[in-house]
Amino acid sequence: MKTILLNPGPVTLSAGVRAALTGPDLCHREAEFVALQDNLRRKLLAVYDLPAAEWGAVLLTGSGTAAVEAMLVSLVPREGRVLIAENGVYGERMQRIAETYGIATTRVTAPWGASLDLAALDAALASTPHTHLAVVHHETTTGRLNALAAVGALCARHGVRMLLDGVSSFGAEDIAFGTLPIAACAATANKCLHGVPGTAFVVVNRAALAAAGGVTRSVYLDLKDYLARQDGHGTPFTQSVQTFYALDAALDEFFAAGGQAARGDLFRARMATVRATLLELGVRPLLAPEETSCVLHGFELPEGRSYAELHDALKARGFIIYAGQGALSERVFRVSAMGDISADDLARLCRALREILG
Repeated sequence: MKTILLNPGPVTLSAGVRAALTGPDLCHREAEFVALQDNLRRKLLAVYDLPAAEWGAVLLTGSGTAAVEAMLVSLVPREGRVLIAENGVYGERMQRIAETYGIATTRVTAPWGASLDLAALDAALASTPHTHLAVVHHETTTGRLNALAAVGALCARHGVRMLLDGVSSFGAEDIAFGTLPIAACAATANKCLHGVPGTAFVVVNRAALAAAGGVTRSVYLDLKDYLARQDGHGTPFTQSVQTFYALDAALDEFFAAGGQAARGDLFRARMATVRATLLELGVRPLLAPEETSCVLHGFELPEGRSYAELHDALKARGFIIYAGQGALSERVFRVSAMGDISADDLARLCRALREILG
């Protein structure tokens, strides 16, 4: 029985992506690797049709958090200050990263699941000079899709640049790189793009990176070094070659299927089916559809049911769901729409939910 991952990454792989992992052994200093890396960087910019003269895709070996950390430590000048908008685990993680490196921050928090406090963000930007605002696009803690247009308008009004955690949205949700004041967007291969864990990346505005003034806080996560080396057809450190192969295959499948808009439509259709089935069974979603990402939705556990019970019953039928985090762990479960999931797989999931919860 095929196991379907409904957690927010890693995802269930297609046969083509899995086969790509068996590509030939390759040294990262050889011309063949350079061609692979150059091609990946071009394809990543093509996801949102970004011009290479203004933007660079920087490939890293690591998780999505590595990309977020690289973005924060490389884009904020020595005397800069970041306003961090928090309404979940991953906004809080950006604060932890900034504190670890001694980056000056201001925090504006909202309860998990709530929308961002735009008035408080506006007041913070008005009262203290900031160079950047850092925000999570899709906060998978609850499935909330944060309002980038509203946050971007605040940034433009106060003359600050946006540092975007797009780890769980890049490739499926709309990101208006052309109109938002985005300095950089951190993302990963193993979520909406359907690659495998091990490759992450930052899509960085070249002028914004140059404006950081040559700040160096990290050896391994220095985006300036990576961008210069990768623009020069090299890499500063050994990369995860096999996961590069997998991302290359995943991106080919992504574009063949219609690209970002089609990927978002696919996820929305899947989540609508799951959501309708759970509503039919009396299971309440955490958020309204218009507040939620197409990638993942959170749901309240039914009365008298534990997460462990639901998880284990679904796992026995070939499906892996995800628990809530922190204080939500006792009352919430999450379901993601990412990965190689067929119509038959989706129908089988709905049957399993009815068997368990009906």
